[in-house]
Amino acid sequence: MPGGVNSPVRAFRAVGGTPVFFERAKGARLFDVDGNAYIDYVSSWGAIILGHADNKVTQAIGEAAVRGTSFGAPHAGEITLANEILGRVPALERIRMVNSGTEATLSAIRLARAATGRSKIVKFEGNYHGAVDSLLAKAGSGVATFGLPDSAGVPKEVTGHTLLARYNDLSHVAEVLQANLGEVAAILVEPVAGNMGLVPPVDGFLVGLRNLATEHGALLVFDEVMTGFRISRGGASERFAITPDLICMGKVIGGGLPVGAYGGRKELMDLVAPSGPMYQAGTLSGNPLAMAAGLAAVSQLDATLYERLDALGSRLELGLRQATTAAGVPAQTQRIGSMISVFFNASPVTNFDEATLSDKALFGRVFHRLLDKGIYLPPSALESWFFTASHTVDDIDRTVEAFGDALRESV
Repeated sequence: MPGGVNSPVRAFRAVGGTPVFFERAKGARLFDVDGNAYIDYVSSWGAIILGHADNKVTQAIGEAAVRGTSFGAPHAGEITLANEILGRVPALERIRMVNSGTEATLSAIRLARAATGRSKIVKFEGNYHGAVDSLLAKAGSGVATFGLPDSAGVPKEVTGHTLLARYNDLSHVAEVLQANLGEVAAILVEPVAGNMGLVPPVDGFLVGLRNLATEHGALLVFDEVMTGFRISRGGASERFAITPDLICMGKVIGGGLPVGAYGGRKELMDLVAPSGPMYQAGTLSGNPLAMAAGLAAVSQLDATLYERLDALGSRLELGLRQATTAAGVPAQTQRIGSMISVFFNASPVTNFDEATLSDKALFGRVFHRLLDKGIYLPPSALESWFFTASHTVDDIDRTVEAFGDALRESV
């Protein structure tokens, strides 16, 4: 395997050292091949929200597996999960299941171009939308970790239709749109950025994007692969009361199995084959195991669960802030729901340029000291942390104590 891994950030290049290999997981814990236990804040990069190996999810997978692992044909499970998702997200009237977040964003872009007859896409510096050729430009986390402006193997012509804007800067978005009048098919955005660390939208940013998209005849596309059902029962569109034209999802809706989805208004989705001329297909789309796992996970996400996650998050956020203050380390702890990051910056982080100013060397030292103390963070300063409903108050308090000790040992 290139670099010994199947996804780049897992290789520990941003923090140094050798990656940990895991054998099993349960609840809030990961267990490595040497038998060491870790409180997990990667949570399969946000896909796990109930906790690892949730009993209802694993039972649903087992029951589905004995009925068949793949049909390549319609089945009731995909309809049931689709209805569960649509019942939670009013902006979705039609949905198409795919196999990954990357596939969802790729398809949504194609659909936006088909609907508008335009070619250009506005994306934001530090927003990551999967390994799509045209979107690997200032794509945050993994690409930034390796110091690459984009990716080898991507022709300049492919990114020629990609326009970059500064996250949380409406005036810059307006300038980009004005300079490309009548040419922009869509504004594609992570409503809460999670691939340059956790960076929330500033007040008015998302509603401003909605207004600009409408004014310029472009579609507003929310990439909710991370935020979908992670930050609220209805995702970011519900939390911020914004109605995008299209939404991309993944992670949580698969209950830990590979999945993706894109959807939106009926008239847009009716352009997708076989109803319309925009072609997109996949052998494993709507896979019965993923649909069963997703339904078992999403159906458990009620108001009580989000109240619990927010209470845990508030406790963790306060504890981390107190720890950095006590250590005399300039830092910004930023959180929405069960997503959180600590930037070693003197000022709040609102965009990609500010995120890259975080002290990455200090993060690397803290990361390894926490690893030694049984705390597993994402191995990059430019990744959001995720916690689950299986984390306990004791887990949070142990994490805060270990973080404070790791900081004092690292400065």
